Amino acid sequence: MKKLVVLLALACVATCSYSQSKPVELPLYEGKVPNEVPGPNQEKKEVRADKTVSITQVRKPTITVYLPVKEKANGTAVVICPGGGYAKLAASHEGYDVAQKFAEQGVAAFVVKYRLPEAAVTSQPEITPLQDAQQALYYVRKRAKEYNINPQRVGIMGFSAGGHLASTAGTHFTKPQIQNPENLSLRPDFLLLIYPVISSDPAVWHKGSFERLLGKEPTKEKLKAYSNDQQVTAQTPPTFLVHASDDGAVPPQNSILFYQALLQHKVPAELHIYQRGGHGFGLNNKTTKDYWFDRCLNWMASNQLLESAKQ
Repeated sequence: MKKLVVLLALACVATCSYSQSKPVELPLYEGKVPNEVPGPNQEKKEVRADKTVSITQVRKPTITVYLPVKEKANGTAVVICPGGGYAKLAASHEGYDVAQKFAEQGVAAFVVKYRLPEAAVTSQPEITPLQDAQQALYYVRKRAKEYNINPQRVGIMGFSAGGHLASTAGTHFTKPQIQNPENLSLRPDFLLLIYPVISSDPAVWHKGSFERLLGKEPTKEKLKAYSNDQQVTAQTPPTFLVHASDDGAVPPQNSILFYQALLQHKVPAELHIYQRGGHGFGLNNKTTKDYWFDRCLNWMASNQLLESAKQ
């Protein structure tokens, strides 16, 4: 009897190991990286005291794939852009940790290690982050069948400056910045924006993000073009937003302005603003028992994004 129990346990372990896909990091581009400035790979990864991972000087962008177990996969996918003020990537608590949570819920997740707007690595710093975000959307849709994904249920998520990148992808999709021979859609099907940088209004902006993306003396036209609340149209994807009232780095008006623009254009939207939480809390706002990720899943379910692909 004991031998039978042991054999059954081993079989279970083998089955679970087989069905649970491990994250795989892959090059974002198959060939040459566009706009690349030749030079040594000086990418740095820092593991901080709180175990979070920060990445800088990205020269070779990648995409890390988190697939759900086959039995739970529902056909929805989300591309995740970590924040970091366009100076670094908060890769763990605003990337890998979130991707793992989505995979557990049956959603395929793809963390983008995108290039930062640095002249040392790209000849076109302004468009390079968007280029990589669009390439990630292209990558997922091109391989949708392989990953058991519905190409009409591919969204993009971003935290802080990554939220600016995600909202740029959601408002600038008619301007392709990549090669797209199959003419695949570069429009995300939904946006998930967590304490995002949105507005270039000096009264509420995150100055550092805009300076790193556009330079210290951008034109008014450039500032308006990347103030994504001013770029919302009726074609902007449905959006879920989270912010904290006491965010001293990226004021909550950024989410509010984007939300108001969505309402003006009759785009489905949901906004959650917590009383406290500050900035950069990732999945865990320790000031409240409420778990915003649950609110996010509820919103996705209400938009039929968690239904099984078999239904």
